[in-house]
Amino acid sequence: MVFKYGYLTWEWKAGIRGFTFPLFFAFLYKILHLLNYDTVHLLIWLPRVAQALLAAFADVKFYLLIRTLETEDVSRWTFFCHLCSWFSWFCCTRTLTNTAETTLTCLALFYFPLPGSKTYSSKKYLSLVALAVLVRPTALIVWFPLLMCHFWQEEDKLRLITHRYIPIGILAVLISALIDCLFYEKWTLVQLNFIKFNILHGVADFYGSHPWHWYFSQGFAVVIGPHLPFFLHGCILAFRKYRILLATVLWTIVVYSFLPHKEFRFIYPVLPFCMIFCGISLAHLKAWRQPAAALLLVSNLVLALYTGLIHQRGTLDVMSHLQGLCEVSSDSARPQSDIFFLMPCHSTPFYSHVHCPLKMRILECPPDLGEDGYAEEAAQFYSNPLLWLRTAFPYKSSLPTHLVLFDVLEKEISTFLQANNFTRTAEIFHTHIPEGRVGGSIFIYERH
Repeated sequence: MVFKYGYLTWEWKAGIRGFTFPLFFAFLYKILHLLNYDTVHLLIWLPRVAQALLAAFADVKFYLLIRTLETEDVSRWTFFCHLCSWFSWFCCTRTLTNTAETTLTCLALFYFPLPGSKTYSSKKYLSLVALAVLVRPTALIVWFPLLMCHFWQEEDKLRLITHRYIPIGILAVLISALIDCLFYEKWTLVQLNFIKFNILHGVADFYGSHPWHWYFSQGFAVVIGPHLPFFLHGCILAFRKYRILLATVLWTIVVYSFLPHKEFRFIYPVLPFCMIFCGISLAHLKAWRQPAAALLLVSNLVLALYTGLIHQRGTLDVMSHLQGLCEVSSDSARPQSDIFFLMPCHSTPFYSHVHCPLKMRILECPPDLGEDGYAEEAAQFYSNPLLWLRTAFPYKSSLPTHLVLFDVLEKEISTFLQANNFTRTAEIFHTHIPEGRVGGSIFIYERH
């Protein structure tokens, strides 16, 4: 949108992604571009900092909300639990739609009519919910029981529907449609496309499926982490007062359990709800409070630092290494760099982390959308890597200048690498826990 080059995944070609959320980052990029400050470091860090500031603002609002609902002691411990959550550290600065959904949910909760709330505003909370749904339509899953609860409690139900639900909903859809039609340059309603592809066609299943109990047996425990015993204790203590929040957590997990494709980040928006129960638990521990808080902080800190700084960092580090090829490619005396990522699709960031129009290619993996002659490139490659490479590059003139691959693939294609004079020029650590096609290190090979 800003620099007139880049890469669009199949979702943008199918019209199931909205421009509202990316437009925010495009605006930041445009400012950098106009000021001539569009360095690689700023392109990488500015969106993260902007996301972090939004998350911090939502955190403050969350604390102010709890302070109106509970005693100062409970509000402080709830905020402590919220701030030391390892999964929040892991996600809150990421430019994922799930992160924006969680931030907006936190802000909307501030204005929601919870029992004892003094900050209630139906117009504000519904506007924020509408924005969350525009960013990620699945936000409606989290908010459905809350909206129903508000409707049930409201005395003037007709006025709530005609003066709040319908006008705000219609306005949000119109704004979204206007933005998307403008950038897609055709009539596009991404919310309908999202439902059609993910629900009716089951496209999400293509990217992996898990058993129905995955969120109950693994997913939720990982996301809440060391807070789990405090959450369970808090549920016993505050079940009556915050049963709507507990019902929302359970509802969200149950609904997502019906969807075959599951990820940890999908249930991130209910994590702040859980922290209220954790804070109540800590506040009631009395004599064991300090040791419990210390254990909670240390255990979360270890997880946050390891997952945030060490685990699976190679796919980011490799882009910093490749960024140096921009200067080489600008030298007209040398051939243009041509990089091919022989990795599971979308393993690495792409053009925003190199910020020059290098020729880069990945193994494509769009789902079967009923097109004639459909073939998933990544699946074909991994079924027989050596044969695929020999077929894709029958002549030396068609070979890329650089190959990027996980170490687990090296042995399978070693004869191809040797026959075409590829030499390993870099080895980058990725993870201590290799799994399947994802290895512990990333290799960069260069053709000589």
